[in-house]
Amino acid sequence: MFSSRAAGGVVVDPRGHVVVVRQRSRTWSLPKGHVEEGEGVLDAARREIHEECGLDGLDLVQELGSFSRMAVRHGLPEHKTITLFLFRSRAADLRPLDPANPEARWVPAVDVPGLLSHPADGRFFRQHALPLIPDGGGAR
Repeated sequence: MFSSRAAGGVVVDPRGHVVVVRQRSRTWSLPKGHVEEGEGVLDAARREIHEECGLDGLDLVQELGSFSRMAVRHGLPEHKTITLFLFRSRAADLRPLDPANPEARWVPAVDVPGLLSHPADGRFFRQHALPLIPDGGGAR
């Protein structure tokens, strides 16, 4: 079984909407990915958000924490520990750079837990991020 670390973020725009990404045209996720050798988790989170959303110059609000869940990598089970950070973005244009993650969109924060494909991601978002977003991301 593989074991890995991933990092990413909950990126909030001025309206309180959160960016989600479509991975491999199959699943919806928060922007995140594997931490590379010698890379810190915050640097990895910023890199992954830039690759998957085209956003940079993000304002770090705080670290949200880490959680673990099972995933599949190369057809084998993987124990993944994910660390997420809360960021604010002034930019609105989403332009994914990673062809494996071709779509990114802003979603009202209250809709994010139900959109995320992995239940553990939705639970973590609901418990650790949603309470920090004013009005749950505004009206639809």
